[in-house]
Amino acid sequence: MATISRNILSGSTNGRPLALAIDSGTFTTVHTGPTTAADMVEVYVYLSNISTSQEIVTIAIGGTADGDKIKIKVPAESTVLALPGITIKGDGGSGIAITAASTTANKVNATGYINLIDAA
Repeated sequence: MATISRNILSGSTNGRPLALAIDSGTFTTVHTGPTTAADMVEVYVYLSNISTSQEIVTIAIGGTADGDKIKIKVPAESTVLALPGITIKGDGGSGIAITAASTTANKVNATGYINLIDAA
């Protein structure tokens, strides 16, 4: 029978916010999905802009090709729900990475959690 458990994002230290890198080809790892092919995770990510200017965040899921990316505008001094429970399935390898970067380094922080759906 499958079990569901809530966990912090794997890129976070003890649930603390992750400061995003600048979008210049280097992305911050927010979460890496399960390695067991039968497992899945629901990913919830919030983006908090601590700047007084709007920031644009690029989230990449599983790669950096245009088809892997989502762009999100984060208003100044605001928090938005960027990933509202998207489901990532285990890949049987090293896990699918979710990474993010912002127009300005260290101005947007990512927080959130995952629900691990363990098929075992």
